[in-house]
Amino acid sequence: MKRLLFVSLILSILISCKQDPSNHYIGFGGFTQGTSYSITYESQDSINYKKEIDILLAEFDTSLSTYNPHSVISKINRNESDQTDHYLNTVFEKAEEVYLLTGGSFDITVASLVNAWGFGFENKDEVTNATIDSILEFTGFDLIALKDSFIIKKDPRVMMDMNAIAQGYSVDVVADFLEKNGVTNYLVEIGGELKAKGVNRKGTAWRIGIDKPFDNNNMPGKNLQAIVKLSNKSLATSGNYRKFYERDGIKYSHTINPKTGYSVHHSLLSVTVITDECITADAYATAFLVMGLEKAYELVMKTPNMEAYFVYSDENGSYQEKMTPALVDLIEEVK
Repeated sequence: MKRLLFVSLILSILISCKQDPSNHYIGFGGFTQGTSYSITYESQDSINYKKEIDILLAEFDTSLSTYNPHSVISKINRNESDQTDHYLNTVFEKAEEVYLLTGGSFDITVASLVNAWGFGFENKDEVTNATIDSILEFTGFDLIALKDSFIIKKDPRVMMDMNAIAQGYSVDVVADFLEKNGVTNYLVEIGGELKAKGVNRKGTAWRIGIDKPFDNNNMPGKNLQAIVKLSNKSLATSGNYRKFYERDGIKYSHTINPKTGYSVHHSLLSVTVITDECITADAYATAFLVMGLEKAYELVMKTPNMEAYFVYSDENGSYQEKMTPALVDLIEEVK
């Protein structure tokens, strides 16, 4: 349901079910939304919630997965239904908020553009300028609205793609489940998006690795750009170095500018956003990658309760980093 991982976790995530009786930390992992997930949490009563969380994630998938033909969003995209549910309502409202605050750089109506470029849930078209111009006619948040749990389209061809925000929201959903069950120390990671609360089994802040953004870096954690200490915050990273293809010497990334209809081409390679809710971090990470370094940095500095870490390429092709001031003491550069 989402792009490949851009963030790797340092020692904190356990892929298989394990239990540490000495300090009551439980860890397990699995697969959801076309990617993997990993969860670690402290449990004084040693209850393993894997079964309940798998059911929760399966329910989430039936709402927002464009790869599930029976999901709520898939039926709306095919105009077989216009009725939503709680999950879709929440994501839609947050997506509209981010759309407005980023000047349209984040737009869930890019589904047809993403499909045309070969990064979506349908087969890739033969892309021409005329193709993009025609799709832009029914792309734009102003063509769609949510009213009383029903989607209203001004053009029936409009389709939604929640992949740049839904995965972050699924992290919040699982985290909320844990908190309702009295868990105060946890790390929830789904497809690289995550939320951390409290401390790890060592009693310190969770340490999260940010991958170095070079092309085809497909082994999370092997080549790190930096490590960030995280507690009581959510984190999401977006980049163009894993999901792309080349044609006639031109690189086409999966990040599509909804205003132009084309993939972005600028020096910004990856963006890591840290904020309270993962749904927010996920959406802004994508929006910032569309906006580029200067505009994104200007916006994050104006946005309360949000920090960001940018990796970009200078004129010599070397990696450079830029971060909001509050992250200076939380970021550890990897040499």
